[in-house]
Amino acid sequence: MTTMSMIKALNEGLRRVLEDQPKSLVMGEDVGRLGGVFRVTDGLQKDFGSDRIIDTPLAESGIIGTAIGLALRGYRPICEIQFDGFVYPAFDQLVSQLAKIPNRSGGRVRLPVVVRIPYGGGIGAIEHHSESPEAYFAHTAGLKVVTCSNPNDAYWMIQQAAAGDDPVIFFEPKRRYHSKDDVDTESAGLDLYRARTLREGRTATLIAYGPTVDVAVNAAAAAAEEGTDLEVIDLRSLSPIDWEPLFASVRKTGRAVVVHEAPGNIGVGAEVAARLSEECFYSLESPVLRVTGYDVPYPASRLEDDYLPNLDRVLDAVDRSLEY
Repeated sequence: MTTMSMIKALNEGLRRVLEDQPKSLVMGEDVGRLGGVFRVTDGLQKDFGSDRIIDTPLAESGIIGTAIGLALRGYRPICEIQFDGFVYPAFDQLVSQLAKIPNRSGGRVRLPVVVRIPYGGGIGAIEHHSESPEAYFAHTAGLKVVTCSNPNDAYWMIQQAAAGDDPVIFFEPKRRYHSKDDVDTESAGLDLYRARTLREGRTATLIAYGPTVDVAVNAAAAAAEEGTDLEVIDLRSLSPIDWEPLFASVRKTGRAVVVHEAPGNIGVGAEVAARLSEECFYSLESPVLRVTGYDVPYPASRLEDDYLPNLDRVLDAVDRSLEY
């Protein structure tokens, strides 16, 4: 075990990918000499050269389009979109080309492209720097969508994403970048597309991913002090979703609360709530509730603490669930 921040864990994971896969490369705005605005790629260009750690122009559509061309020629690009809100100029390349070419070719063409996107709020940033666009991509057939919530997952999941032959949108919760935890550098322990149960419980199930996993864990700890036993599940993969652990948990507890930063309207939580209602209807003791960001543009930094799901909002949802 080694203690690392999430930034360091991602850096070390990328380093292992570059060492193990000669055709892999990293490309994006300021990823080379600067080491990325969050320093996730710090030192990689010095060690692997500017032909593998490539500083690109400020052109997200060009970054993804070039990565698709490189993948068609046998390379394995790992792209960085500098901030979540910058991904939209690349949307056409992502959903019309990257997601579609393998199917368009009848499976003869594979596109092993990873697109890293720092996402979410909590860092006091300006407009376009605190978005949560994961639902757009989870809705798009042909793309895998995953998100880490801790350094150990960050270290292993980036390697697993880069090892596959499918396009993967890899969301990194930026407000968790500096969180530190133990990283097992010898064993991943879990497949990329599997959910993880972080805490066992019998009263209700909290389902979260990315930046809100820590909120859910803290809420469960606070609830335990009052005698409420909450189970906590980290989705990790948003497309595909690992449904069986969710079904098993809700059939046991009879109640579920889904937590995420993105707006609630037609978000990942809406899909989770719908599927749980379909599959666990006769086990549910209350409706599946959601604690999400509000259905408004992400607010100015001085208001973001009121926008983001927090411990009190999660516990309030649990209380409402228990009132049924």
